[in-house]
Amino acid sequence: MSSKSQGDENKNLPLVSFMSGGIAGAIEAAATYPFEFAKTRVQLRQEAGVPTPRNPFKVVSQVFRDEGVRALYKGCSSLIVGSVGKDGVRFLSFDVIKNAFADPETGGMTPARNMLAGMTSGVVASIFAVTPTERIKTALIDDARNKKRFKSAPHAVKLIYQETGLLGIYRGFAGNTLKQASATAFRMGTYNILKEYERARDIEQSTTVNFANGAVAGIVTTYSTMPFDTIKTRSQSAKGASTIEAFKSIMADGGVKMFWRGTTMRLGRTVFSGGILFTVYERVAAVLNAFLRT
Repeated sequence: MSSKSQGDENKNLPLVSFMSGGIAGAIEAAATYPFEFAKTRVQLRQEAGVPTPRNPFKVVSQVFRDEGVRALYKGCSSLIVGSVGKDGVRFLSFDVIKNAFADPETGGMTPARNMLAGMTSGVVASIFAVTPTERIKTALIDDARNKKRFKSAPHAVKLIYQETGLLGIYRGFAGNTLKQASATAFRMGTYNILKEYERARDIEQSTTVNFANGAVAGIVTTYSTMPFDTIKTRSQSAKGASTIEAFKSIMADGGVKMFWRGTTMRLGRTVFSGGILFTVYERVAAVLNAFLRT
């Protein structure tokens, strides 16, 4: 078998990339949502007389004690729907871009091209899936702290659209796109750089290896993109804010260190989510590829 045909066999069909990414994203979002909930609460501005603990683990225990386990999943449905679209689009666009950039004989990619492919797919995902669903998720978490105007995700969409139009649904687009472009570049890029390295040394791509690669990619992504994530959260609160307003409010609340508020909880989530996401993606893609190519 030629090296070219071997390279073709390693490529996922477009439908496989989209479906595998969507399924992996939904499972990852549901499994790790309490981490995301606590991280978002910590990043939001404190309401007068209602201080939020700085320790995300205290946020989880406090909400669980005062409001019950269901409260920890406020906004989860929005994130799951968004993750299906986000990761479906992200993996599809990444695989399409990666295949276009790859060496035609070996299917290999340089680290720089891996990162560029990830960045481009992050922008695509932000436009078509991530920004609106992240906006609703963040608004639901923020609203649940006191006002409780939103009864559900659809109700939140309706009210926000009535009050601010489509631009309100896309509030935080700039910060979110910066975050998605950088996060996807680091996450997808790091994962595929590790994968290329392992393939060159004939290291078998087992479930354990996939999970470890995804976890490492999650660590790199968290520390590299945390400021963008904090800006995005402030922009997409229930009240909403422009990217500049969000930046100013973060600086006013605690200076530069505030941009890394919630890192501990996000790190916990991204390590597990990276492992879960890529492991599920690889397994589902293998099954679908085998089925569709028979």
